[in-house]
Amino acid sequence: MSHSKVYLSDIAPRPRWMTSWERLKHKEAHWLVEVIAEMMGVFLYVYAGLGATAAFIVGSLVGTSGLGYFVHDDPTALYTIGFAYAMGVVFAISLCAATSGGHFNPAVTIASVIFRDFPIHKATRYIIAQILAGYITCLIVYVQWKDLLLVAEKILVEKGLYNSMMFSSAGPAGVFGLYVAPGTNLARVFLNEFVTDFLIGLVIWATLDPTNQMVPPAAAPWLVGMAYAVAVWGYSPTAIAANTARDVGGRLMAVTIWGTQASGGTYAAVAALTNIPATILAALVYELFLGSATRTLTPHHIHFLRAHKQYYEDNKLAPYGYLEGLNPRRGDRTESFELDMGQKTREIQIDNISEDRV
Repeated sequence: MSHSKVYLSDIAPRPRWMTSWERLKHKEAHWLVEVIAEMMGVFLYVYAGLGATAAFIVGSLVGTSGLGYFVHDDPTALYTIGFAYAMGVVFAISLCAATSGGHFNPAVTIASVIFRDFPIHKATRYIIAQILAGYITCLIVYVQWKDLLLVAEKILVEKGLYNSMMFSSAGPAGVFGLYVAPGTNLARVFLNEFVTDFLIGLVIWATLDPTNQMVPPAAAPWLVGMAYAVAVWGYSPTAIAANTARDVGGRLMAVTIWGTQASGGTYAAVAALTNIPATILAALVYELFLGSATRTLTPHHIHFLRAHKQYYEDNKLAPYGYLEGLNPRRGDRTESFELDMGQKTREIQIDNISEDRV
């Protein structure tokens, strides 16, 4: 059933300066708006997780359970961190995906280039923005936590544990950079990272499938968020990064503050790069075995994509024929069916009323 278009400006007029900015951001500055949306998404995801991680690590070292109610051997701390990252993902997708597409991860951007014909020049901008956002977010959290982080460092120095703990998952630098203990089997760490990232990638690709009847667009943020939570809850003790923007941005920030000793050694490459082939494989598996181009789009996705198409057409952001399959003439069969069903329902109601009167 067709519906008239109602724009936000029709019900909530904007001031003149906002109208001028709207015209600019839909033309010359549109690429900037998309990049900022990607950066904001990474900020929301990383900021949420880092706060919980900082509370756990600092609370453990300082011995203050009041910091986020964490103590060193508290088993609920891991669940709190996982939940924080999950909510950060929900915030990121819900707030920013409508503007940029909601990648927030170089692995998702690269997979989109391979399987969705995402423009390479645009992908390059996205990846730079994602990593830069991870770096800036870590710097912001460091400044917010600096006093307590310095107290934790001082305690490590006094106990003679600075060299062994500072640049580990339990040390202050571990809030931002990701580390494994010396002598850890990197092959097993790689396997842990790859399989976990494969799971996350599979969930992400399922939420991107407009024919998946089980995943309406509004459910996507929660499903992806819970995938990240499962990763943290079950597999972070072995070591996972899951997102190149979070890992590389955080590691560069740690190096900025503490020098090259915070780089993480050989593990840095495993953490930064493994999620990329894992996500690509997840997308390939979904496309080959779980998805199908012959399935019909769900009603929720049709409305979602039509709104997206209308926005791009109104602002001349896409070439002629963009999402051509969503044009009304291609939906005549569905719309006629809906009209027929509505007409039949009304006829039945009229007949029932007539019978009651008789």
